[in-house]
Amino acid sequence: MNGHTKDETTVLDKIVELKEKYEIEKVVFVGDRGMVTQANYEQIDNKTVKVVSALSHSSIIALLEKGTIQLELFDENNIVEVIDGHIRYCLCKNPEMALKEAITRKSLLKKTTDELDKIVACTRKTKYSKEMRAGKVVNKYKMGKFIVFEGSGDALRYSLDEAKIGQEANLDGCYVVYTDVSPEDMTAVETVESYKNLMRVEQAFRSMKTIHLEVRPIFHKTDERIKCHVFICMLAYYIMWHMKQMLQPLFKDNNGASTRRKYTFDYVIETLKSIRKETVEFCNAKSSIITSPSEEQKRILEILSVKL
Repeated sequence: MNGHTKDETTVLDKIVELKEKYEIEKVVFVGDRGMVTQANYEQIDNKTVKVVSALSHSSIIALLEKGTIQLELFDENNIVEVIDGHIRYCLCKNPEMALKEAITRKSLLKKTTDELDKIVACTRKTKYSKEMRAGKVVNKYKMGKFIVFEGSGDALRYSLDEAKIGQEANLDGCYVVYTDVSPEDMTAVETVESYKNLMRVEQAFRSMKTIHLEVRPIFHKTDERIKCHVFICMLAYYIMWHMKQMLQPLFKDNNGASTRRKYTFDYVIETLKSIRKETVEFCNAKSSIITSPSEEQKRILEILSVKL
């Protein structure tokens, strides 16, 4: 299998492959910003394949400048839909995300200005010019669009572009999900929920790649063995997913309070690991015994419908 393949280069082929393999007449493909680019969207047969994705930050700004959408339309409680030709834009605002983005920007700006202040105030000669050092700092924290530089050398100065910071702050928590699916086939709420479900897919891949199943690294030499390796990991995740569904009663105590912080999937597995089956040999006689489970283990096994 070819490695280092970008997602956006495989999307079209895989959509066609699935469509033909399962004889699907209409497909609604839900992809993130990286998968559905403007280039590959234009190559899709929009009559049989519909798309649900989200706009990048720059694309949202472009729509605002064009007048297709207005900042006042973003609402914390409702999804506002704007239709432009055959494309539907679903405007959303998440207050929690807005707070997080504001805190992150403030923190990054503070780190940027702290380092820039040191560079501007520095009087000793260094290998690199002040401009180069300042440029590295700006690139490091990705805050260049908010910094205005003046002068050069020892006369280098900077200031914050408060207007741009204000414009950015107005967009905190705002995101736009777009689709070419007709309103009759998918409402605005269903469109946004479909995109949000991508988080579950990301969590599944994260579990397979790094946390629980560790599908990588793969040291097989043939394509067939690689496919088998990935299939086993997918099968393991399928079992894990069903276990999580069955363990839902474990996530709340008798008073209905959440216990998710304690009863993570890792905690459940570690708790069950202490149950052992041992072979005991005494006077040339062998016998297999299973350790007695604790009350907590009994409850987990009962919820999973597992009998020792």
